[in-house]
Amino acid sequence: MDDTYHVLLLKRASHTLNNTWCYIGGSIEDGETAIEAAYREIREETGITELALYSSNQFDQIFSPQENYIYIAPVFVGFVHEEQSIILNGEHSEYQWVLFEKAKEVVSLPGNEVVLQFVENNFVKKNPLKYLRV
Repeated sequence: MDDTYHVLLLKRASHTLNNTWCYIGGSIEDGETAIEAAYREIREETGITELALYSSNQFDQIFSPQENYIYIAPVFVGFVHEEQSIILNGEHSEYQWVLFEKAKEVVSLPGNEVVLQFVENNFVKKNPLKYLRV
């Protein structure tokens, strides 16, 4: 691979957001920090264990009208080697590595394209700040 960065998108295969394309996500379990949850979700959803993880200082926000709550989650950015194998769990049916422009077109949830643009601007077009490394 050259110096072109790709985004890993996953197609949901579960009750929540079924058949939607999104990036890795999840929730914090009791007793976990957000960073521990990020590593766990990445491992569970993709099998990826070797990565450089950064806090992005960005948040994902989703309002659930059915349950009347706002889900707010910190966004992390992970850099992995291209040789890393992807092993999906039962939450997803497919995955694809795509360029940022394509990823912004493919993601299903409104607002995901804004997060991807932020990540591209601050972690791809610029070197990530060392103090954001977790």
